[in-house]
Amino acid sequence: MFETLSDRLTSALQNLRGKGKLSDADVDATAREIRIALLEADVALPVVRTFINQIKERAKGAEVSQALNPAQQVIKIVNEELVGILGGETRRLNLAKNPPTTIMLAGLQGSGKTTLAGKLAMHLKKQGHAPLLVACDLQRPNAVTQLQVVGERAGVRVFAPEPGNGVGDPVAVARDSVTEARSAQHDIVIVDTAGRLGVDEEMMRQAADIRDEVEPDETLFVVDAMIGQDAVSTAEAFRDGVGFTGVVLTKLDGDARGGAALSVREVTGAPIMYASNGEKLEDFDTFHPDRMASRILGMGDMLTLIEQAEQAFDQEQAEQAASKLSTGEMTLEDFLDQMLAVRKMGPIGNLLGMLPGAGQMKDQLAGIDDSHLDRLQAIIRGMTPEERANPKIINGSRRSRIALGSGVQVREVNDLVNRFFEARKMMQQMAGQFGMGGGKSATKKRKGKKGKKAKNKGPTQPKARGGFPGGMPMMPPPGGGQGGPDPSQFGGGMNDLPPGFDPSKLKLPKKK
Repeated sequence: MFETLSDRLTSALQNLRGKGKLSDADVDATAREIRIALLEADVALPVVRTFINQIKERAKGAEVSQALNPAQQVIKIVNEELVGILGGETRRLNLAKNPPTTIMLAGLQGSGKTTLAGKLAMHLKKQGHAPLLVACDLQRPNAVTQLQVVGERAGVRVFAPEPGNGVGDPVAVARDSVTEARSAQHDIVIVDTAGRLGVDEEMMRQAADIRDEVEPDETLFVVDAMIGQDAVSTAEAFRDGVGFTGVVLTKLDGDARGGAALSVREVTGAPIMYASNGEKLEDFDTFHPDRMASRILGMGDMLTLIEQAEQAFDQEQAEQAASKLSTGEMTLEDFLDQMLAVRKMGPIGNLLGMLPGAGQMKDQLAGIDDSHLDRLQAIIRGMTPEERANPKIINGSRRSRIALGSGVQVREVNDLVNRFFEARKMMQQMAGQFGMGGGKSATKKRKGKKGKKAKNKGPTQPKARGGFPGGMPMMPPPGGGQGGPDPSQFGGGMNDLPPGFDPSKLKLPKKK
């Protein structure tokens, strides 16, 4: 959604690079470009004015004029001000001292409240809570049924005593849900309320009645990030009519300009707490202003990538895999397990898009097709356990059998096996550089007394080609060809490690 804004801001700041000293004219020109970028992205005019004034005031002060690298200092200022607009610090849920904690969802019809209720319930369930979904939208046709379906998919119980479709009292349902939650030991109640196509008195009155009845600990305003400037006026109407403690952005995966979503925090004063960026229940997470600002400025989002990896990878299995990599014992079975874990993290293109500088390779990342991973998985599953454990025994006849059984060409089986040997050799060398064993010392052990290589070493390992050198050597390139995105094209961003990052302090498993 913020792709166009990101491109414009990156272009505006790019013109500052390489200048040893910035004049007032340079700062004014950059501020003008940033102002145009924000206005084109549909950011509210008062927010743009405040943002630009802050940047110009700081950029023309001693903070920049005395800096060793003025351009980097200006980029730092823009990043900090952008974080400020988005809310500053990450805002967490305020849980009630005496359960259950009541969360009320409010917003216009079509903003995605019902689906978001299921996403929020699933998110809280993963954190160890026992949420209860409450169907208080009794007017929209099949709204109760939709919530029941969403709740079933999320594995969360739904409280729906009324059939809906215009039947039932939503205020009574909300009141009874709190009593039900206490008796059934649910520590969180999520109330899905009715919406309208536009703001009207009846909707506001009903939402206010539900609020007064259950006295929610959090009232979340759900806003469709694609509706433009109307998001700001709607947010103000809900703030004045019902009041809310936080904002949830939905449909961040859309192609709208999305600038209005950046304005909601500044206009209403309520923090953005969650963001939904897809149709699946898993496409939902806590909103981090600093990480979103980093993405918009093309600096990547390594923290979110790391968190997703921690959720997808089992720590014990990851340590075993690292140990096998360091000793050169990794098998195709291990690679299949790692590949399946990566698939759990989401589309490969989205993951690579979180890397610093990935914005410069949008076209190539868009060409990455996850179906290639399915073909790799089919090939590996077409092997016998013995072949997965020892790929060196896969000769010509075995490769023909594997290709026939997995529905691919022999060439693709050859590519997989060859790339596997490349990856294992490369990872072993990297392990040696990080002090994990392997590397040259391991190579020497495999040689004879006179330096000759041991027998039965298997197929000759080809020289590296195509793919992701040093990063993901097993990754199939876009379109099924041999070439692929080269991280060297990502620009300087790939070399910009997080502040305070020291590779020597990484806690890696030691070789036993």
